[in-house]
Amino acid sequence: MQTEAVWRALPRKIREVLAEKDLHDLQEIRLRSGQPLLLKRENRLFSLGKEGVFLPAADEKGMRISMADLRETVSLLSGYSLYAFEEELRQGYLTIEGGHRVGFCGKAVLENGEIRTLRQINALNIRIARERKGWGETLLPLLLEKNTLCHTLLVSPPGCGKTTLLRDLIRCLSERGKTVGVVDERGEIAPLRDGMPQMDVGPCTDILEGCPKAKGMTLLLRSMSPDIIAVDELGRREDVAAVEEVLNAGVKLIATAHGRDFADIETRPQLRALVRRKIFERYLFLSNRNGTGTIEGLCDREGKMIAEEEMTMKKEEEA
Repeated sequence: MQTEAVWRALPRKIREVLAEKDLHDLQEIRLRSGQPLLLKRENRLFSLGKEGVFLPAADEKGMRISMADLRETVSLLSGYSLYAFEEELRQGYLTIEGGHRVGFCGKAVLENGEIRTLRQINALNIRIARERKGWGETLLPLLLEKNTLCHTLLVSPPGCGKTTLLRDLIRCLSERGKTVGVVDERGEIAPLRDGMPQMDVGPCTDILEGCPKAKGMTLLLRSMSPDIIAVDELGRREDVAAVEEVLNAGVKLIATAHGRDFADIETRPQLRALVRRKIFERYLFLSNRNGTGTIEGLCDREGKMIAEEEMTMKKEEEA
């Protein structure tokens, strides 16, 4: 995991403490003015004591972050050029080398009702990007029929690994020679830096970053002739029409959405429309019950659970 860019962006006092820790499972680093430095591991928040000991998040002995620490971090992230940093501040986040994302909070400066920039930055959240290579190979057989990808929706609450799984499935499909078009609206599937994807999504993958999903799906259909289109977090009204356009073009779709189970996604108006039209042939549900990426179940287009025995057989058939 490439975390060098993260360490370079942190004040020296924080780097020195973190350098001594085993942080292979680190998910987030949170800096808030006047509050403890917080680290998220296995979906739990911890603070750090002066000796680098993990403490409960609210422990008053945790290392405190000052405004000077935040200013130094912002300066390091911006390359000491806040003027060139304006666009990132306007959208509220920055993607750094390695695909890690830094989110900002502060005082919004408005212009014609739109956020022009942020001032007085008082909080940062550094989300550590992770690749989990090999996960896709393990689960892809469950999403195939006669060696062809089913229209698939990966479903979970936030922080349960659906984007990580989507990324590795894209890589697997791309390495099998399938042309995959990725609409990466928020730069979380395969964030670009100087035009280069910061994650491995395979040799046959085209990435459209920063474009709304519905417009992006249409654009990819018309310009890149994909075999498969992949998108993160469906849920808007306009997404439904775009999904139907993808299917009408004979292109396969793999997407993610927020939800806990089949009953939950049926309560969400836009997803309910897709469910009732039986657009998706596979629904794979994830949680963090036994760690990030726990497989809770696999359903067909009718919402019927595919039995564990059948799941095992499918893996063996496709192996």
